[in-house]
Amino acid sequence: MVSSPSSYLLVIVLLLLVLLTTSASIEENFIQCLSSYFSSNPKQFSTIVITRKNESFMSTLNSTAQNLRYLTPSMPKPEFIFTPLNESHVQAAVICSKKIDVHMRIRSGGHDYEGVSYVSEIETPFIIIDLAKLRIINVNITDNSAWVQAGATIGEVYYRISEKSAVHGFPGGICTSIGVGGHIAGGGFGAMVRKYGLASDNVLDAKLVDANGRLLDREAMGEIPFWAIRGGGSGNFGIILWWKIKLVPVPETVTVFTVTKTIEQGAEDIFLAWKVVASIDNDLFIRVIFQPVSAANKTGRTVSTSYNALFLGDASRLLKIMQHDFPKLGLTEKDCLQMSWIKSVLYLAGYPNDTNPDVLLQGKPIFRNYFKSKSDFFPYSTPPIQGLFARLVKEDNPLIIWNPWAGGRTYFSNSVTPFPYGFENLFLVEYLTLWHNASEDGSKHLDWIRKIYKYMTPYTNTQNLGRIAYVNYRDLDLGVNKKNATIFTEAAAWGISYYQENFKKLVKIKNKMDPENVFRHEQSIPPDLSIMA
Repeated sequence: MVSSPSSYLLVIVLLLLVLLTTSASIEENFIQCLSSYFSSNPKQFSTIVITRKNESFMSTLNSTAQNLRYLTPSMPKPEFIFTPLNESHVQAAVICSKKIDVHMRIRSGGHDYEGVSYVSEIETPFIIIDLAKLRIINVNITDNSAWVQAGATIGEVYYRISEKSAVHGFPGGICTSIGVGGHIAGGGFGAMVRKYGLASDNVLDAKLVDANGRLLDREAMGEIPFWAIRGGGSGNFGIILWWKIKLVPVPETVTVFTVTKTIEQGAEDIFLAWKVVASIDNDLFIRVIFQPVSAANKTGRTVSTSYNALFLGDASRLLKIMQHDFPKLGLTEKDCLQMSWIKSVLYLAGYPNDTNPDVLLQGKPIFRNYFKSKSDFFPYSTPPIQGLFARLVKEDNPLIIWNPWAGGRTYFSNSVTPFPYGFENLFLVEYLTLWHNASEDGSKHLDWIRKIYKYMTPYTNTQNLGRIAYVNYRDLDLGVNKKNATIFTEAAAWGISYYQENFKKLVKIKNKMDPENVFRHEQSIPPDLSIMA
């Protein structure tokens, strides 16, 4: 029997009606459930449940997203965005999401490189619980600590610390608009890593909402879950609402510099010298940024290598260290800028030197592009630099950032937190390819970065468990979970890259904290009852 065109049209209309009804029912059922917990008029939620019909839906969705690849029209959109105003809202949201059986994504800042906090490519429908309105910061200089809500940016944290003291800081990330919740959960690498380790190494307490909607602090959750959330990645064990962080001492005056050398100015020899001395002093952090630039003769492209540094001390002591251990860079007094620690935060983040620190309170990313990133840890070996330079000039807008690693992390064993990379690694390297227009062919850029990643393979630190990567530079090329069905052996494809021998322990903790896999995304740690023992 052949159906008529009108029959097909009727089926399509009915399907559309079903879809519209389903979308409305998710929102209505969620609000009704919330109202049952707060015994008040459902209209109170109209400003914090932002639906697709709301004029502010797209601006809210785009507000903190850094990677424009995940904001294109073809990407799945949430049914609505819930922006809680307090802890009890978050607790109720977890309970209600389970009751109405809708998938959640949790966003504290939106800087996750593969967009997993605001896009779900493995299951729909989904909603976003956006913590952007939870950004209280209480600094206590007396006991060198601060309680920080997850929706605050790391730049806001730096600013509030500097308000209270010129000689206190926190060893978090360089990009100041990162949301604190996910940043610390994934380790939190920054310019003071060699002196004080990662952000997650400096956490004293935390509060999270678990899969049952309970609000738990360190004592209530226990030491094993507390271990898991400090470097075990975001979106795995619960919704982090607060971190209690340990403040660290910084000098009243620090020194920064950026010295750039091209291939024609001896970039290869200088970089090889940096490799040897990158760990000369734990007060000194020098990262190296490779990128192609126009050649001086304007007839082609060359590569610039920029040495971008923070020194926890004054210029005179820095110059003595550099002249003794790294004279090849040719650092001069004129290159050195002395400033307060909070000013150095702005400098490293790429703000102009005359920027007022108040800009950190805006929490806005200064870096928004279409991009793809990958990462590696390196021991002593590095690839032939000429081959690396040759590949860089073939791509439109790439970056390779070499970060010194050995130093502060050597004080931590590989099991103190889930973040397993310590003294055996000298460098953390990030590869980036950027483009600025949605109409560009992104596939060619993805092809380039995958090829350069392959080129670097023989020189990386693969250890005994395979090639390793930094979870906060999330890379879905390493593997993706299936919808609610991924098991340990499948997830190990990416889990061991991020966590090495700690991955199995994290899965066991997931079994106990979230056996129903309420908190999940493309690379979340899955429960696996087969390894309960």
